[in-house]
Amino acid sequence: MNTARHKVNILVVEDEFLLADDIIDRLTAMNYNIVGHATSADEALELIEKHPEIDLLLLDIIIKGGRDGIELARIINEKHQLPFIFLTSNADSYMVERAKSVNPYAYMLKPFNDRQVGIAIEMALVNYSENTPETDFNVATETTAESNTILQIKDSLFLKKDQHYNKVSIGDILFIEADNNYSTIYTENEKYLYSVVMKKVEQQLPSKTFLRTHRSFIVNITRIDGYEGNQLYIGKHRIPISKSHKETVFKLFNTI
Repeated sequence: MNTARHKVNILVVEDEFLLADDIIDRLTAMNYNIVGHATSADEALELIEKHPEIDLLLLDIIIKGGRDGIELARIINEKHQLPFIFLTSNADSYMVERAKSVNPYAYMLKPFNDRQVGIAIEMALVNYSENTPETDFNVATETTAESNTILQIKDSLFLKKDQHYNKVSIGDILFIEADNNYSTIYTENEKYLYSVVMKKVEQQLPSKTFLRTHRSFIVNITRIDGYEGNQLYIGKHRIPISKSHKETVFKLFNTI
């Protein structure tokens, strides 16, 4: 179940209404949440102020009003630090160089299909999490990021589920379970399976909040409901405590 609070929130800035409706329909079908649609830089800035939960913008370069999408992007970089994807049908060298100057995180060339939209979103989130703006104007239509990438952005993990991303607050993660080279991240209503070793997942988590209790388990200490013997209780889950981690785990209960 993908609750609304775990959806990635997107603002669409596009002054062609038919194209905007098409983009919104595609994103909604992909299970993203559209927080609004702006047709100018001024409208977009008003919506950004109104919706601090925005995670990503799809931003047309050519929009009506006194400022185009590139000028809007410059303001977003200075005041809001949000990732954005440029939409354009104009790929001439002057426009490309202007676009590069504001460090976009992905591009989409019109016309585009569902696959290109999905890839562009993935590239934008990956590039933003790694602080590496996109420099190749055509990269979003040609390649995709590693599907096992776990993205940490601010206080959330962006986790891939059925070809889209969910935004999961780090505080909503219950525990992580390892099975050989696979790791499963558990929340109250979802689990996310990745073909990566648990150590790589652990690197994305704050050490003050997450504790290894067993070679195959890491728990969110704020979500522990209790313990009995060599087991912790987190909701309906029982998490084993190994001998090598027992002293560390039970020191925790002496301090809380």
